[in-house]
Amino acid sequence: QVRLVESGGGLVQAGGSLRLSCAASGRTFTNYAMGWFRQAPGKEREFVGSISRSGDRTYYKDSVKGRFTISRDSAKNTMYLQMNSLKVEDTAVYYCAASGDRGVYDYWGQGTQVTVSS
Repeated sequence: QVRLVESGGGLVQAGGSLRLSCAASGRTFTNYAMGWFRQAPGKEREFVGSISRSGDRTYYKDSVKGRFTISRDSAKNTMYLQMNSLKVEDTAVYYCAASGDRGVYDYWGQGTQVTVSS
């Protein structure tokens, strides 16, 4: 079992920045690839980006490329999502998730709200 807790959400003006954190506990952090997802009101949850177990590979949704950066710190069992140049359309609840050997995101955090105002 992996427990994930997101933090760092809040209200920011368009063009601003936020850094989300995802703290993991319960199992060896480096056994899991990690991902960020988001869900806006009235919309389905969507993939934002992911990072490999070692942290050497990252993937991003096209609309956030160049603005968002995912990183992880194995010493702190924490993954980060640095979000710059935020847009109103980035408003959503952001979730982190962990993927084990099956390649499926089996573990999810409770989410953190990000609201970008115009």
